[in-house]
Amino acid sequence: MIVPDARGLPSPWVVQWAGLIASGAAVLDVAAGGGRHSRFLAGRGHKVTAVDRDISAIAADPDIESIQADLEDGSPWPLAGRRFGAIVVTNYLHRPLFPRLIDSLEAGGVLLYETFMEGNERFGRPTNPDFLLKEGELLDVVRGRFAVMAYEARLISEPKMAMVQRIAARLSR
Repeated sequence: MIVPDARGLPSPWVVQWAGLIASGAAVLDVAAGGGRHSRFLAGRGHKVTAVDRDISAIAADPDIESIQADLEDGSPWPLAGRRFGAIVVTNYLHRPLFPRLIDSLEAGGVLLYETFMEGNERFGRPTNPDFLLKEGELLDVVRGRFAVMAYEARLISEPKMAMVQRIAARLSR
């Protein structure tokens, strides 16, 4: 059972596809924010590493390894040499990270990615095209290297109206 807290519930997409992640796998939560996915995945028995510029909401959680890092300022990748059985990214887009994320997945690892896409500017932020996926962009990122388990590019109405693109994919062995 998922128990809500002040930091919010995990994304229904992440909840739906979390079962693809191998039992006990190490999971990276990118741009973890308040830690809603980190806590959910730690509660499922995963060893979670959360990375964000502001880790204050999760730093004291003993079940989560939190790493404070700005992933966009040109600093070295803070997880060099580490591999994960899954990577979760929601509501975040920094295209230069795509190769690093893929390189950080173990063979057979799972990518759960969900963020805003073009068309979202009609409903609110983000509106900057730098932060909106282009049609089919997540499919292009995984093409030839991943088995796609699920993909959507659509309008959602909860928790607010938004255009999103999301994928659940497994890195080929």
